[in-house]
Amino acid sequence: MDLAAERAEPSPLLLPTVLTGIFITILDFFIVNVAIPTIRSGLHAGAAAIEWIVAGYGLAYGSGLILGGRLGDLFGRRRVYAAGLALFTVASLACGLAGNAGTLVAARVVQGLAAALLTPQILAVIRTAYAGERQIRAINRYALTMGLASVAGQLVGGVLIHADLAGSGWRACFLINVPIGIAAFALTLRHVPESRPGRDTRLDLGGAGLITLGLVALLLPLIEGREQGWPAWTWASFAVAIGLFIAYAIRPHPAPLIDPGLFQERAVIVGLLAQLTFTMTMAGYFLIFAFYAQQGRGLGALGAGLLFTPMAAGYLAASLLAPRFTARLARQTIALGGVTRAAALVALLALVTAAAPLAVLVPVLAIDGFGMGLALAPIMGTVLARVAPHHAGQAAGVLTTTQQVGGALGVGIIGVIFFGALAGGAAHAFQHGLIYVAAASLLLAAVVQLLPARR
Repeated sequence: MDLAAERAEPSPLLLPTVLTGIFITILDFFIVNVAIPTIRSGLHAGAAAIEWIVAGYGLAYGSGLILGGRLGDLFGRRRVYAAGLALFTVASLACGLAGNAGTLVAARVVQGLAAALLTPQILAVIRTAYAGERQIRAINRYALTMGLASVAGQLVGGVLIHADLAGSGWRACFLINVPIGIAAFALTLRHVPESRPGRDTRLDLGGAGLITLGLVALLLPLIEGREQGWPAWTWASFAVAIGLFIAYAIRPHPAPLIDPGLFQERAVIVGLLAQLTFTMTMAGYFLIFAFYAQQGRGLGALGAGLLFTPMAAGYLAASLLAPRFTARLARQTIALGGVTRAAALVALLALVTAAAPLAVLVPVLAIDGFGMGLALAPIMGTVLARVAPHHAGQAAGVLTTTQQVGGALGVGIIGVIFFGALAGGAAHAFQHGLIYVAAASLLLAAVVQLLPARR
């Protein structure tokens, strides 16, 4: 059982090894944004292909996470994590060597499936290998890594494209994963303990199919709907998703993909709702911020990436301090993060409206990043701390799926607001987007009040 892994003294290299996995998977979600113009020209790709280079990864990733978490529970977290790493590395190589847009889209889909395999194992390993304060610190490092990868994606992509190493151009954004993936795979075999599966090694294939197809039907219109003007098929897809989820709920499950016992704790349900609310403010915000920096302020890919640096610095500082805040404020640490973000975003709104110089935005962006860092780790810790070790993979799959659904939903909502106001200029549209993100940040602070008051 998982208790053996939980009692063993973990290797000092365990945490860096598994955090490498989350870093490269999140990085690849964002790094492609700044590479799109050069990919378009380099591969002579049409609009539909470019769209699927981004959407294919997100769709495969988001729809496979719950199944990936269950596979780790059944067959061992190290085994599934290593398999996901290997597949992600090979797919990254295929992306970097792609000779046409179709090959790149296919490789990106495989990348997403590999990410769905390895990502849930990371939180499950943390849940089973560490306990007490060490687990809290490990979760904070996870949140720190995830946030920095999100913020740094644009910067790393801009630097790699600008450097044009050996004439690689956009290909370096994918090829950089290859040596990192090989090293992480070797370290996994040596330093990550295997969490042995429980007695029940059955996989409910029917339930897995219903959940996975339901997530595809939910995420596909969220990812593609805004670009296509929300045609009839998007609403039909939402209806199909609801039907598939209902079918999963009412059918008998001898070995359920998601154990209903996960949702008996109020803290888990509210924690997932808080996670959904928080992630609805992230990916869409980064998207419109990068658009504003390039279209509204005339910055190139590298300049726009550098503008994310103060946000990353604030996030880093908050993530390091979050355990101290949590020890004193408990659930209100998350609320403080939401309120801090809202205040920073209102200040940013005023500065954008006044067309303030970019240098004036730096401290406000740092405060915004600080608010992000205060909120994220305590949300994940709230959910993971209240699940049994043998359910860690399922819980991690549900948690990371919630992140993806929230991100896709946020992009859809912010996209409608931003691009609907774009006729008035990039700055005008960005102002409208900031109002939404600030309001959602305040909503997070309100949702957190539903958590149990205990520390």
